[in-house]
Amino acid sequence: MAEIHAARRRRAQQKIAEVGADAALITSGPNVRYLTGLASSNPELLLADGTPVLATDSRSTLAAQRDCPDLELITERFIEPRLAAEMTSRGLHAVAFEAHEMSVERHQELAARADGVTLVPLGRKIEELRTVKDPSELELLATACRITCQAIADVFSLIRPGLTERALAAALDARMADLGAERPAFDTIVASGPNGAIPHHAPTNRPMRRGDLITMDFGALYGGYHADMTRTVALGEPSGWQREIYELVAAAQRSGLEAARPDADVGDVDAAARDLIRDAGHGDHFQHGLGHGVGLEVHEAPTIGYARTGKLPSRVPVTVEPGVYLPGRGGVRIEDVLVVGAGGTGLLTTTTRELLVL
Repeated sequence: MAEIHAARRRRAQQKIAEVGADAALITSGPNVRYLTGLASSNPELLLADGTPVLATDSRSTLAAQRDCPDLELITERFIEPRLAAEMTSRGLHAVAFEAHEMSVERHQELAARADGVTLVPLGRKIEELRTVKDPSELELLATACRITCQAIADVFSLIRPGLTERALAAALDARMADLGAERPAFDTIVASGPNGAIPHHAPTNRPMRRGDLITMDFGALYGGYHADMTRTVALGEPSGWQREIYELVAAAQRSGLEAARPDADVGDVDAAARDLIRDAGHGDHFQHGLGHGVGLEVHEAPTIGYARTGKLPSRVPVTVEPGVYLPGRGGVRIEDVLVVGAGGTGLLTTTTRELLVL
């Protein structure tokens, strides 16, 4: 893995040159992990010519020594003042920083301490590098998705009248852990009955009832990579309106998945699904984006949505997740992770998308 991280740093240095800087201070945790392999709560990376400097506090020293032997390591409680001094001592003139991550207060302190150094915004250059995944990343993501699919398959039998949303969410989380997940990739969503009209509903003690649609949005974290899948099931025979919106969402998702090809415009991919829902009279009932990238973060570039621009490259994993949400009644969302144009890799989440009646 050291060679992979070194290659990523070389590509990052090209991005740094694009903004006219001779070094960059990387402070976003996922970006530091991408460039070094270190998973830590408080890491920063000074990336310049020569040996990069990885700084962290004493809690992560041993992990950094183990995982990043090719980097110069600084162990310091107050990291940014120490790195500011390092910038000055190295004679750096222009250092790029991650403006979207650094607070104004931290920037002011860094600028005051880094004597003779001009700070320039790096933008989201490292996130751009992270968009297209290498084979090792896709393997980790595929494992996270396999765990996710197996977990829901194993808990379907638990879903019955009287089971609460919180209990089902806890069962999903526990099963993912049993199957090897580090933890849930995000807070698991279980929304039953009328709660299904709330896209990011937090599970409650509401007991499930016959006639409910139940939406489960969850995923496993494995090797730092986040799965993200949603399935909606029926508890008891679904009514006509429930089947109608389920079939509509399923058709919209198929259309979105088919449109998510290399070089496709993200707005066109969104429209492929959204237009079906709008033409069926439910345009006001689907207002979030169609999908997003997944990787070291559960929501990362690219974003697939209306009024979004850009094209999908190959080997980028994205979610496709249309939904219809009817206030006071319930809702349906179906979500999968798709690797765009990845040599036939395709869907990483393979649990059936047919409406299951439990």
